[in-house]
Parts: sequence; C-alpha cells; structure tokens
Amino acid sequence: MMKTILIVDDDPIQRRLLENMLKRLGYETMLAQGGQEALSILQGSAPSPVDLVVLDLVMPDLDGMAVLGALSRAGSDLPVIVQTANGSIEAVIAAMKAGAADFVVKPVGAERLAVSVQNALRAGALENELRRMTRHASNALTFKDLATRSPDMARVMRLSERAAKSSIPVLIEGESGVGKELLARAIQGSSDRRGKAFITVNCGAIPDNLVESILFGHEKGAFTGATERHVGKFVEAHGGTLFLDEIGELPLDAQVKLLRAIQEGEVDPVGGRRSVKVDIRLMSATNQNLIELVKQGRFREDLFYRLNVFPITIPPLRSRREDIADIAGRFAARFAAEEGKRIRGISAEAIALLASYAWPGNVRQLENAIFRAVVLCDGDELGVAEFPQIAAQVDGFDVRVPPLPAFRPETLAPAPAAELGSGFHGVGRLAMLDETGDMRPLVALEEEIIRFALDHYRGHMTEMARKLGIGRSTLYRKLKEYGLDGGSDGQADAAA
Repeated sequence: MMKTILIVDDDPIQRRLLENMLKRLGYETMLAQGGQEALSILQGSAPSPVDLVVLDLVMPDLDGMAVLGALSRAGSDLPVIVQTANGSIEAVIAAMKAGAADFVVKPVGAERLAVSVQNALRAGALENELRRMTRHASNALTFKDLATRSPDMARVMRLSERAAKSSIPVLIEGESGVGKELLARAIQGSSDRRGKAFITVNCGAIPDNLVESILFGHEKGAFTGATERHVGKFVEAHGGTLFLDEIGELPLDAQVKLLRAIQEGEVDPVGGRRSVKVDIRLMSATNQNLIELVKQGRFREDLFYRLNVFPITIPPLRSRREDIADIAGRFAARFAAEEGKRIRGISAEAIALLASYAWPGNVRQLENAIFRAVVLCDGDELGVAEFPQIAAQVDGFDVRVPPLPAFRPETLAPAPAAELGSGFHGVGRLAMLDETGDMRPLVALEEEIIRFALDHYRGHMTEMARKLGIGRSTLYRKLKEYGLDGGSDGQADAAA
C-alpha cells in the first residue's frame, strides 16, 4: 500500500507541481486548497488515512501555523513538512516549534522533496511506534494506535469501541498471532479503566495442578511448596482488566471455579478462610471454536455463555492485506532503531511480496520476518532479498540460487555450459567437496570465490564489493588475508 500525502496549498500551480513530483516518487496524493479544507480531510472525511502533510505556511483562509496549532491541540502525531516562499529563519523556527517535521523552500526540487518526505515518514513511523510502546506499557493503548485501512478490521474496531463504553464481558476470537491481546488492551485503554492494571493469563501455559493457585491465589502453607502467600491473578487485576488468553485450554475442574468467580465477583484462595471480593473487567480470547469444544464436552456450556456475551472476531492478516504495509513499516522502524541501523523503509517490490504472502502465523509471523530482514539488511532499504524464505513461497518472487547439477569428481574443472544451465553462461562450478569426499571448509570456498571475482571484474574493487555484497574495507581485508593483490580502484579505472 502506497503512502498517502496531503498537499495543502492555495496556489493551484504549486499543488499540481507537488502532486506530479510526489506521484513520480511513488506516493498517493490528496489535495486541499486551504487550511480549513485540510482540517476537514484530516478529521475523518478522507477516503483513506493520510500519512504525511505538505503544508504551505501562507494561505488566505487558515494559514499553515493555524493548521499546525489545530493538529497539536487535537493530539495529532501526523508528520508535517511546511513550505515557505521566502525561507526566513523566523518562520522556519516558529513552524518547527509548532510541530513541523521539516521545511522546504519554494520552488522545491524533486530530490530535496524526496529526501524530506522519506526522512519525515521514517521519523514519524519511529515516533509513532515509541508512543505506541509507551501507551502499551502504561495500559493506555487506544484504537488510534490500531489504525487500519481494511474494511473488515474497521468493523472490528467499531464493534470494539462500543464494547469499550461498557463493562460487558468480551470474547475475542481469531487465529493465533492476529493481535487479540492488543485489541483487548485498546478496549481497556479506551474505557474508564484506562491506566489501570491489565493482567494477562495464558490458560494454555498453566500446569493443571497450579491453575487454581495462579488464578485465585493461595495462603502460605496451603500445600507443599507454598512458602509464601500469593494473591492470584484475579486480585492483581482488581480495579482493572483480567485477560484470559487461550481460554479453551482451561481444564474442566478449573472452569467450574472460574464460573463461580465470575458470577459472584469473588474468589476463594487455596487454603484461605474467607472469600475475597474483586472488581474486574473480564476479557477472554481463543483461537479455537468454543462451540465445538462444548459439543465435545471439553468446555462447560454455562461458562461459554458467561464469556460469550460480546464476541468479536479478528480477521486473519491474509484477509486484511491493506494493513500489511503499515504494520510492516512500524516493525521496520522499531527494529531498525533497536539494531542501530539507518533503514528508511521497505521497497515497493518488497511490500508487494509481503502483501502476496498468506501469513499463516499472522501479525506475529510478519513481525519476526521484519526483524530477520532488518538484521540481514546492509543497505538503507528492505528489499525482496531480505525476505528469501517468504519469496521462495510466492510466485514471481523466488530469490533462491538455482540448484547446481549433481556433483562429479571432475568439478575442479569447468563443467560444460549445457549442463550448468543458461543462467551460468559456461562459468566453472565451485567444488563443494575435496579429494576425499568431505566438505571443503568455508574459508577455502570464500577464497576461491574472491579469486574468481578478482579475475572476472579485472580488479575493479568497487564493482567487486558491490556484486559480492560486502563493503570495500571488508574486501581489502580479505584480499590481504588470502595474499591476493587487488590493486586499487584508481589503477583499475585507469587500466580500463
């Protein structure tokens, strides 16, 4: 999904110039003739979410500074690039203090605009992710943090907003990894329990003999190993929300006690003499069909009806592909910051690849794929090459190296071009085994590859490094290690 940029300028010529430049750079555009129209678009009348605003400072109805002020008062974290005709330092400073991410001077060139937009989007994505993580940690996540472009997911959000206005028990259904806990946190963060305790219990990870103790607590000495008092998850969640994840995995005997705790609003700690009153908002989640579990006798019917008061089903990621680009961009910004890499984003081809994949592991799998890609990336953009395992499963994106023909003892010599396939153009194969039939060490294979590249590219160091996918300093070091004379780029260029 391409990023959408809102152009705000009262000059139709400037609007058209910016629109053409941004479209050539691969962005979707929206146009506003003035500040008031821009605010109307940003307040909800836009057909799709706006990712960035290019804002003229001088306009007749509502100028750029007034628009920045309105966005600030609304708590908007949308990145804004301001345009100024005179480039006065006073105007620029005032705009940056008001929240602008960058500024450009009219008429702006395509290259300067491209850099400004890329930097603003990257910085905006990182800031948004940091704010989202902060709100997540403080139990103040909201639906704004789960912005979506998918109609199916938008319906889920509207349903969840209604649930947030009540204390009604919510059952969130969906495949593993779709973000059920995240939605539950957004419901709490948008309710009157915002900022209160949010206690998560993974029902499938609790040993059967400890379920009662973990949920309801126990007194010191209540059983062997109970060396101190434990209040239990229900009491920990008092005043806030208790989220029971994978509720379908809860043992039947524990289901009876859970039902009583929900009905009575109190729990009986193991070994305790009296019940403890609790005030909680109960939300649960499952990736199973609870009705089928009820039919099979593995889940109590009365508990099911207690939990299934307000069911919400989250669609899998493959059903909301419109969100993949935004979710992947958020993950890329976060992991790039964590790994100390300057990655400006994900290429359009890589986004197309990610949007074409089925994602059986949903958002969790996408998160792990982006993490791996960031670690692998040596450039400033994630491309298809950083997702080899995904590309191998999508038609038209396979980046795997073609398999070599079956090994023959004479592989130390060049093999016939017909056997190697047209992709090799008659170049000799790299022998993987030594004379005894054992694998050759990696260092020997690497030396042979570098020797071949040195001859193939006639000593052009820059070209060699680029084709081998390593830095020039690394290449020079390896040449020195293997005792190879690579010359220099200057000598190579002169010889050429």
